[in-house]
Formats: sequence, structure tokens, C-alpha cells
Amino acid sequence: MIWIWLGAIVLFGAVEAATAGLVSIWFVAGAVGALLGTIAGAGLAVQLVLFVGVSALALALTRPLVRQFAGERAIPTNLDRVIGETGRVTEAIDNERAAGAVYVDGKTWTARSADGTVIPTGTQVEIERMEGVKLFVKTCEEKVEVK
Repeated sequence: MIWIWLGAIVLFGAVEAATAGLVSIWFVAGAVGALLGTIAGAGLAVQLVLFVGVSALALALTRPLVRQFAGERAIPTNLDRVIGETGRVTEAIDNERAAGAVYVDGKTWTARSADGTVIPTGTQVEIERMEGVKLFVKTCEEKVEVK
């Protein structure tokens, strides 16, 4: 059984090394526990209990730490700050021709019309959303004062 547990340690270690995430490191710990049980003279049932128990304990103890450090975190880029801002069309926006540019926040961005309409150069637009490096815009509604 010593060779089987050593083989399990190597196998689980190789799987862990070949993957990007932590998927089998807990089984390495469990196999080490079972190997120690084998060396101490424990029977097969005790070895299996040690393997499962140590694996579960290692998972329970390390999983919260793994989630904390490897958890999916949004990395702020400050690019989405232009959403809701007003810009000026510098190249006519025509989705069918895949053309259009908007100047906003000191930069010129590739732009598309959010509703598919053609927007001429010089028009003030509001940025609705961003997909990749393209801004999707709509023309600004002019406010009409009621007297």
C-alpha cells in the first residue's frame, strides 16, 4: 500500500501542477495522511478513512483562504466613467458602415449608435454603455422649457 499512496501523491500532485486552479491539492494531503497510516501499520479501512478525513479537513481549512485570495475581483479601469457623460460626434456614426467616433473625456472613442440611427458629425451625444473599446451612444434630448 505504500506504493499505492506514493503513486496517489504523485498523480494528484501532477494533476494539480497541470491545472490553473486548486483542484486536487487536498487529495495530496489526504494521500500523505493515508501513507503515514500505512507506515504506522494501519489497516486498509483506516487508511481510507485517513485519506477521506485528511482531504476533507484540508479542504475545509484552506478553501476560505483560497476563495479570499483567488476570488474573482473586478479590477477598476476608470474607463467606464464615461458612461452617462456627454460627448461630441467627430465622425458621423453609421452602424451599417461600421463608422463613427466620439470625443469625450479628452479622448476620441470608436462609437456606434445605441438605437441604430445615423448620427451626424457635431451632434452632442450621451454615452449609454461600453462594449470593449466601443461606446454606444444616443443623441442628447434637448430640454424644452415650457412657459
